[in-house]
Amino acid sequence: MTSELPEMRASDAERERVAEALREAVAEGRLDMEEFEERLEAAYKARTHAELEPLVRDLPVPSGAAASAPAAAGDEWAARIGGRPTSKGAVGIMGGFQRRGGWTVPRVFTAFVFWGGGEIDLREARFEDREVVVRCIAVMGGMQVIVPPELDVQVGGVGIMGGFDDKATGPGTPGSPTVHVTGFAFWGGVGVDRKVTRAERKRLREERREQRRLDREERRGDRGDRGDGGNGSGGGGGKELR
Repeated sequence: MTSELPEMRASDAERERVAEALREAVAEGRLDMEEFEERLEAAYKARTHAELEPLVRDLPVPSGAAASAPAAAGDEWAARIGGRPTSKGAVGIMGGFQRRGGWTVPRVFTAFVFWGGGEIDLREARFEDREVVVRCIAVMGGMQVIVPPELDVQVGGVGIMGGFDDKATGPGTPGSPTVHVTGFAFWGGVGVDRKVTRAERKRLREERREQRRLDREERRGDRGDRGDGGNGSGGGGGKELR
């Protein structure tokens, strides 16, 4: 995509079109998974055309890519909002905890670790409401919050002699719930990262393998065509034997 107004604010639809172009690129083998995840994260965090353009400047952008993506994304999110919470919180004291898979996040989820660690994975989660709060308190321990690239995330925690990473802050696709990650880390750390699901990563790898197989077959077919073209009838060039 190119823009004559690079400082113009980007819309959700424009961010989604860039995301779709990146998905096509990784499926075709133009990007590896690390490059894909970095660019996808940057796409969903982009606020202007100037931030979006470099992400696809070296890639072919599909014409009309993701024309129906906003509606489809909204339908998907609608199916994941509502329901009874799985739990209200988690604790890890000289140990650890995990919340992952298809669990339901409550309106307020509080997690605490002391000399321990915790993982809160929201990539396949449901949400009790369209707006939820994940409160993380880490004392001499660590906690990781994993969110999908399409989720609206706002990080506002504080680190005291520790770290509270806010690099995942950014809007989601249309219809996405909003997750506020708050709390504090004291002599510890809380990280919030955007990652695709294992199933999505597997699907992309399978698409890349299939594309490579098709490319190999096409190259073999081209070589076969060239070989056949070189086999003409050469009987007229011989000498008569006496």
